[in-house]
Amino acid sequence: MTFVPAMWTVWAVLLVVSVILKLYVSRLGRDEDDEVILLESSEHLRNEQAAILSQLQRIEPIQRAFLWVLGAASLFVVAYYVHDMISQFR
Repeated sequence: MTFVPAMWTVWAVLLVVSVILKLYVSRLGRDEDDEVILLESSEHLRNEQAAILSQLQRIEPIQRAFLWVLGAASLFVVAYYVHDMISQFR
């Protein structure tokens, strides 16, 4: 496999993983409520919301890391083609 197809394959895999992570976080976060629960009888709801929030906080650094890596890979792809374009005009 040559360099360019491998580069695009890595970029596409990073993109797909980032999209899957985004879909997972949005699916998980749709049941999360941003409200204060004041009633003592709502302890079950409070525990449920705390569990959802802890899962979201645990996956957030992973999602952020994949976005940074995807951004770096995108920058690499653009830089490769700019370098290729410049070298063709010499």
